[in-house]
Amino acid sequence: MITANYKKYILNFKNPSGTSRGILRTKETWFFILKEDDAIGIGETGLFRGLSVDDVSNYQERLIWVCHNINNGLESLLAELVEFPSIQFGLEQAFLSLKSANKFELFPSSFTQGKEAIPINGLIWMGEQSFMKSQIKEKLKMGFSCIKMKIGAIDFDAEINLLKSIRREFSSKEIELRVDANGAFSPENALDKLQRLSELDLHSIEQPIKQGQVQEMARLCSETQLPIALDEELIGVFSSKEKEKIIKDINPQYIILKPSLVGGFNGSKEWIKFAEDNNSGWWITSALESNIGLNSIAQFTYKLQSKLPQGLGTGGLFINNFESPLEVKNGALHYNNTINWNFNLK
Repeated sequence: MITANYKKYILNFKNPSGTSRGILRTKETWFFILKEDDAIGIGETGLFRGLSVDDVSNYQERLIWVCHNINNGLESLLAELVEFPSIQFGLEQAFLSLKSANKFELFPSSFTQGKEAIPINGLIWMGEQSFMKSQIKEKLKMGFSCIKMKIGAIDFDAEINLLKSIRREFSSKEIELRVDANGAFSPENALDKLQRLSELDLHSIEQPIKQGQVQEMARLCSETQLPIALDEELIGVFSSKEKEKIIKDINPQYIILKPSLVGGFNGSKEWIKFAEDNNSGWWITSALESNIGLNSIAQFTYKLQSKLPQGLGTGGLFINNFESPLEVKNGALHYNNTINWNFNLK
C-alpha cells in the first residue's frame, strides 16, 4: 500500500532573471512524496506560472486527487492527467524513485556513476547590454563552448551588436551560439530579423514567433537560413495525432523538450519519435525545476545519448536549491557522488 502527500516549495533566484515575459524573482514548485513500507519516492511537479498549460485554478485539487488515488497505479493516473503534464512528470519521477534502491537514481548509468558528463549550453539572461556581456564572459571562463542567449526584450540592434561582438572574438567553431526569442518577433518582421541573425553564424533560434501560428511558423521554417527550434509550440499539444500533425505541418529544423511542460518522460519520448521520423533534430532542457527535477531530466537525457549540448544548466540559479551531486564543470553537467543529497522542504 502506497501513501502519498504533496508539498509546495518556493525557489528564490540569486539574481532577478529577465525573459521576454518579464523578470523572474521566484519559482513556485511542488513535490510528491510517496511511501511504501520503508521506501520513499520523490517527484517534482515543475509547474511554471504563465507558461505551463496546467497553470489553472484547480491545480492543487488535482494534486489532492492524485494523493487520494495513488494506488490506482502510475499508468491509470497518467491517463487521467493528460491535461496536467507537470503532474504526470512528477508522478513518473516519484514512482521510479520509490522503486529505486537509491531514491535519487532513477536511470542508473555511467552518468550517475560519475564516469560520463552531459555537454550543456551556458544560459545568458536578458538585461542591459553590459550585463549580458558580463554573463557571456563568465560562461566562457567556465569552459562553455555553447552559449544560449535570450533575445527580444531589449533593442534588436543592440542584441545584434552584442552577438557581433562575440563573433569578432570567437568563430562558430570555437563558440556555438543559440538564441531564444520566446515568441518575441511578429510574423511580419520575423523573416527579416532571422536573415540578419543568420549572418552571425548562429546554430539556431528558439520560437521566433508566438505559438499557435502554424502556417506562419511553417513558412518561416521553409524560408529561413537560420534553423528554427520549436519550444512553446509543443505546450498544450496532448494527443499523438496532434503531435505528429504539428511536426509534419511546420517541419521544424529542431524541437526542444521540457519534460515538465510536455508530459514528462513518456511525452518527451513521443515527441522525439515524431521528430526523428521527420528528420528534425531535438534536445532537452529543464524548465527552472529544483535539483530534484533537474536530476531526473539529466539522468533521462543521458540515456537518450544525444550528441547536442543540452539545456540543463539551471541548478545554480537559486539560493535555496537542494544540495545534490549535480555539478557544472567545463561546460558539462557532472554527477559527483562524493556530494550527498540534502532534500529538506522545511
